Amino acid sequence: MGFSWLAAAPAAAQAVVSREVIQPTGSADVERLNAALLRLAANPGDTSALVEAGHAALQLNDLEAAIGFFSRAQDLAPGNAQAKLGMAAAQVRSQQPGEALRLFAEAQQAGAAIGAVAADRGLAYDLVGNNAAAQADYRLALSRQHDDEVARRLAISLAISGDRAGFEATLLPMLERQDFAAYRARAFGLAILGDEAEAAKIAAAVMPPDLAGRLAPYLSYMRHLTKAQQAAAANLGVFPRAAQIGRDDPRIAQTAQGGVAATRADSRLVPAGEPLGGSSSGQRSGRADQTALTAQSETQQPASPPGRPSVSSVFGSLAEPANKSPSVASGAVDVSAIEAPREIVPKPVQHPSRIWVQVATGVDLKALAFDWRRMARKYPDQLGKFDPHVVKWGQANRLLAGPIASPGDARALVNALKAQGLDSFVYTSPDGQEISEIK
Repeated sequence: MGFSWLAAAPAAAQAVVSREVIQPTGSADVERLNAALLRLAANPGDTSALVEAGHAALQLNDLEAAIGFFSRAQDLAPGNAQAKLGMAAAQVRSQQPGEALRLFAEAQQAGAAIGAVAADRGLAYDLVGNNAAAQADYRLALSRQHDDEVARRLAISLAISGDRAGFEATLLPMLERQDFAAYRARAFGLAILGDEAEAAKIAAAVMPPDLAGRLAPYLSYMRHLTKAQQAAAANLGVFPRAAQIGRDDPRIAQTAQGGVAATRADSRLVPAGEPLGGSSSGQRSGRADQTALTAQSETQQPASPPGRPSVSSVFGSLAEPANKSPSVASGAVDVSAIEAPREIVPKPVQHPSRIWVQVATGVDLKALAFDWRRMARKYPDQLGKFDPHVVKWGQANRLLAGPIASPGDARALVNALKAQGLDSFVYTSPDGQEISEIK
């Protein structure tokens, strides 16, 4: 959600915003965003309104919009601590932890209180392999307000750092409430700790056999990943390519623990001895082990072979548990008596990702249909060949023109509409998102 109108003339901004906030909404975050947009209509240079709009967009999971608002705020006020703080939170969710940590540090130096975004900074630390700092931030966030997602992040971080007792204790209250995401976190955490058999048992207990079997390769590789890769896989469902298993991006390594490179979770896999060509038999053996691991990674790696889903898609659905409960490891919290509940596996989705141009938002579909007819009459050369579509956006709906053949065509349409006085932006619907045509 780029909100290109942010740089437009005040009159154009007022026209867009006044139309968008006509319809009342039932969502506090949509109302918060609309209130900020109304302030921006009166004053497009209102930095605090831009920051407010950015945070509202983050809460609505509209990352593109949030980045657009925070970027504009930073352009207008480069030293604004709140704008830096918001952009940092957005960068974490964009999987740019190094940039996020830089912005968090700058915001804190500028006087921003970090408590409200401690959970996001904690994830950024985990994504660069600094688990101690991550856990401190998660605990800070939980001391302010309990959040199950933050608690699951803390549990995963504890597993990555080798604290099985803390990992189990953190998950226990959620497992007692039969929280499905906690079961997923426990399976990944146990795999990280090297207890792959136990992790596989949990997967088999709560998933259909075919999905449990497809997840097994991911679980078997978790202990071979770096700490940063483990955090990305368990929290975000992002698994490295085969050639990168156990190797961090240099930027991640430089950022980790204040410049100390992130280490491989299983130090036994680190090559030892002289470079290739040395004569020591022990060195030859160590190199052979590493070569075998690399070959195995290339041939059996679970990143993206044909027909195999991603980590997040495989473990996104849990089903009826098996009769046998997982055993309890020594020193761990006893969770074996907690019976995993049934979860219905969703049917496969049929809606592919497509490109659109968003021209308005609102709650009332009839009002949006009226708006489309008005705009189509006013801008026939630009909108005449498209049909109007809508998609849910919180409690409101996006009004979309399209689908459009390519990103270039979509940007051309945005520019053409802007030249006529209507601000819009490119919207790419994700795989599986149903877009409905309205009449």
